[in-house]
Amino acid sequence: MNTLLRAALAAAIVSGSGMVLAGSGSPGAAAVDGRWDAALTHNGTEIPFRLDIEGSGPTLKGVFYDGFDPYDGTTSASFQNGKLVLNIEHYLTTITATLHDGRLTGTVATQNRGSSVNYGFEATRHVDSAPVVEKAPSIAGSWVIPLDTPSSKGEKAFRFDTGSYSGSYRDGSWVLSHFDGSRPGVIVVTPRSDGTLEIQQHVARPGTGGVQSTADANAAAPAGGDKAYSNEETPDGRYATVLRAYRAEVALAKGLPQPDNYLTHTTARDPNEIFKFNFRDVNGKLVSNDDPRFKGKVVLAIVTGTWCPNCHDEAQYLVQLDRKYRRRGLAIVALDFEEPEQQGSLERERAFVKQYGVKYTYLIAGAPEEMWEKVPQLQNLNTWPATVFIGRDGKVKAVHSGFASPASGVFYTQLKKEFTGRIEQLLNEKAPADTPALASAPAAARPVLVGAR
Repeated sequence: MNTLLRAALAAAIVSGSGMVLAGSGSPGAAAVDGRWDAALTHNGTEIPFRLDIEGSGPTLKGVFYDGFDPYDGTTSASFQNGKLVLNIEHYLTTITATLHDGRLTGTVATQNRGSSVNYGFEATRHVDSAPVVEKAPSIAGSWVIPLDTPSSKGEKAFRFDTGSYSGSYRDGSWVLSHFDGSRPGVIVVTPRSDGTLEIQQHVARPGTGGVQSTADANAAAPAGGDKAYSNEETPDGRYATVLRAYRAEVALAKGLPQPDNYLTHTTARDPNEIFKFNFRDVNGKLVSNDDPRFKGKVVLAIVTGTWCPNCHDEAQYLVQLDRKYRRRGLAIVALDFEEPEQQGSLERERAFVKQYGVKYTYLIAGAPEEMWEKVPQLQNLNTWPATVFIGRDGKVKAVHSGFASPASGVFYTQLKKEFTGRIEQLLNEKAPADTPALASAPAAARPVLVGAR
């Protein structure tokens, strides 16, 4: 569920401070090692972002930021004869640039679900500068954006909160942008005299290429689900050029539409029904809910796709949950929906699993358009990701729609509290009497991830 429109705001100008990485000593590495002020360009729109380059030779890597925090990085990188190549294979993104007179210039090629886009790229070394003396109004806190036209999923509002975007305050507006290897976007946020915010978006519909919606929105079916998976003719208020945000408490007092509830947007068709799945792993072996790795366990079944940026956010948290709770009886399984052109090589999926150190089970469930057919037990399933909490009895206890990234602040904190609280509660429930106990098999015999390496 894409209900968070996020922006990182901390000072009048936030790009003027930060660590500059030391050179490695190698002339080739020293030529690019350090912090860079980078930007993508597409159809006249510029998307600034922070890029750190560190290491040399086989250790060379690029680091991307989510708000003010290092978030993700390259899977491989090289710098030879003045040419820099940064590969972000878990997003199918490649930055290629040439260094000349202290400036990197080149292109960024990225492939998302059903589209390939090329951006212009340039970067200059970051230089700390004195803060601009201009009093910047605070827009921190939680905001609600009512939509003039419901989203293609039927949502009538979504949230705007501090998070992934960073930038500067100039001439009465915050200019904010974001790029972490995927989901490039830029917005202009102007505080109004009536206490609202005017938000100007540079948007392109998902799947059409170009600058993505700053709502971080992934294409989804209309409300009610079913087959119009990426119907570009469906009106969608998320992609309006100008949006208006209200403080959350003001929106509530005014009776304005509220964002959908994460726990009621998608529900189980029948809570008394066993949640069943039977899909192949990357080696072609069929794995079902009856597999010993799931029987009598608390299971998190994740409807996901490696083309979905929010699914990358969630995978990194799921790795933490897997480490913490696996021995206590938690099993995580990804029901991964990849584009038909990816299902042959599974190039992005393999890089995704390796990059994030995924050890839980990853199953290839089909193409995104097949989601409703392959997961029929969920109603109004139209969000990426969707996390299904399954009790030891095999039945659905809750479904959480979407995922709030770490940069979303209080929403990420709330999500972690919800996830861990529900997992703890389910782990404390007894397994059905006819279910083998967790300790019935030696630890070494318990199956783990059968998948990409």
